[in-house]
Amino acid sequence: MDSQPKILPKKGERNILITSALPYVNNVPHLGNIVGSLLSADVFSRYNKARGRPTLYVCGTDEYGTATEVKSLEEGVTPRELCDKYSRIHAEIYEWFEIKFDIFGRTSTTKQTEITQGIFRQLYQNGYTTQRSSRQPYCEKHKGFLADRYIEGTCPKCGYEDARGDQCDQCGSVDYEPLDLKDARCKVDPDVTPIAKDTKHIHLLLDKLQPRVEEWVHSSSQKGAWSSNSRIITESWLKQGLRDRGITRDLKWGVPIPLDVFNNDEDRGIYESKVFYVWFDACIGYPSITATYTEEWEQWWKNPENVQLYQFQGKDNVPFHALIFPSCQIGTGDNWTMLHHLSATEYLNYEKGKFSKSRGIGVFGNNAKDTGVLADVWRYYLLKSRPETGDTQFEWQTFIERNNNELLAKLGNFVNRVIRLVNSKIYNSIIPDYTKMHSHPDFAKVKQDINTLLKQYIGDLEAVKLRAGIHSAMEIAEAGNNFLQSNKFDNKLVASEPEKAAAITGIAINLILLCASVFEPYLPATSRSILEQLQAPFLYIPDEWTADDIKPSHQIGKAKYLFSHIDEKKADEWRELYGGTQADRLQRDEETAKKAAKKVADKARKAARKLGKSETSGEAKESKMLEPMSVEASAVQDASPMEVGKEPVDAVTDGVQQVTLPKS
Repeated sequence: MDSQPKILPKKGERNILITSALPYVNNVPHLGNIVGSLLSADVFSRYNKARGRPTLYVCGTDEYGTATEVKSLEEGVTPRELCDKYSRIHAEIYEWFEIKFDIFGRTSTTKQTEITQGIFRQLYQNGYTTQRSSRQPYCEKHKGFLADRYIEGTCPKCGYEDARGDQCDQCGSVDYEPLDLKDARCKVDPDVTPIAKDTKHIHLLLDKLQPRVEEWVHSSSQKGAWSSNSRIITESWLKQGLRDRGITRDLKWGVPIPLDVFNNDEDRGIYESKVFYVWFDACIGYPSITATYTEEWEQWWKNPENVQLYQFQGKDNVPFHALIFPSCQIGTGDNWTMLHHLSATEYLNYEKGKFSKSRGIGVFGNNAKDTGVLADVWRYYLLKSRPETGDTQFEWQTFIERNNNELLAKLGNFVNRVIRLVNSKIYNSIIPDYTKMHSHPDFAKVKQDINTLLKQYIGDLEAVKLRAGIHSAMEIAEAGNNFLQSNKFDNKLVASEPEKAAAITGIAINLILLCASVFEPYLPATSRSILEQLQAPFLYIPDEWTADDIKPSHQIGKAKYLFSHIDEKKADEWRELYGGTQADRLQRDEETAKKAAKKVADKARKAARKLGKSETSGEAKESKMLEPMSVEASAVQDASPMEVGKEPVDAVTDGVQQVTLPKS
């Protein structure tokens, strides 16, 4: 059982509730997904906690919908089994990146059903829903309506024979109806041609809610200073006019419709085999995941007077967070905690192209670890490249340069230079008495400059300008290097002007402590290493830095390198590894596997020949019993055991196809 006390809002304090867009469960995230929502939210969460505020960061896997049903059919497992497997993959990737959720949950829970159905009941009773009929594909064999992804056939545009009902992967076309496919077939029963049949669905009357939603948007977007792109996208939708949207689907894997709202058996019969559309209930996952964390979830989600809600996502998710979920909240009539600040990113592209899992292009969550580069280096690069005001590019050359020229040369050099000197025989790891010249006018300017940079850093983070914030943090480290250089800080200074050298040491050591604080939201492992070397507790980010938190006579630990140099030649190696086609990667993997298999087989043959040279009959008999195993058997014998119920990420991600949310 989790013995940690639950994080709850405190009256009279600034309470921060944070969400990042729920990643779709069977989609392995690429670097753009990670920096666009999850990593960005993590930085903001860590920052607020470093300021001493009650802060809750909520996320989890989005598990219901057509894509999960289709993928489970392809893998020959149930949707539940599929979600169990891929939810672990997501958790493993985010753990490596040190994305520190307070709760990382799932949407396929009883709490999700309970809260979604409760919201729907209120919308239904308050007159914000209606029923509409439409003609949709139907399979006469398994007696069910078919979502777009359940239909395959020949593309009416390019003739590709395996086009889906919602999109052709060959030509990219989406402007056709599922039944426009030639030789259309049901994915469940491929020998059956779907027919068109009338079906009934419930729609949410967004148009009826628009006046109240529009009034709220104008107020919230100004007070919360939403990101520019999120305001533009939201205003565009409002200008076009909100239209009613279907909120039910003919699926089995999802939140069932509560039949008790209907007054007649006919409607109950129609909706007993339907579930809510994933776009309707996905955002409800935030409160439902919180409800699995604490029974007092409403203290966070129905407490607008004391809680501020910050939400992070890519720009394609803006309408769901800025309009549709708030419409549902407003329509219930309850006193919901509603969106305060919306942070939406543009796209992170890969080497002047786009990330593509199906084509094997780009670095995905599981690949970053394979490079052997520290997670903090990845975090630094991604956050320095965060696409806040426009698309940005991931480039291997720049990735290496930022490690070598910024992390290593600036932050790493500053920390190591000071701690090594304190470790030396001069001070024997004991902070000298720096009080005699600590307040000397010669050092007033550096304190003033650092506090100016600290104020700038705090302003950046409060405004959720995360890219500017990491730049401000590095400026603080650079100021430390400049301070040492301008005072010619070395052994000679200690010998010639010991009091001045002691004052410089005291200021520098305390500046390193401040660096551990301001970099913690961005580089958590680096911050921990600095604190370990200083043998000091974490310093909450102050409004003003006084340069005296670590006192004279304090004993520090041993110096350790924070970062290591990356050879520039690695850029070409990684570019080739992550820039080819999926076929190229498969060919490389096959060649590697063949070489490994040949090595094992050669070893087995040599062992057999040795045994064959035995001179006694007894040894000859034994050699017959020890016939060489097959390559496969040898490999299994040499393999390290896998924990029961666990799978390494690479074992299941190679064949994962890129999945997008179904269109509404």
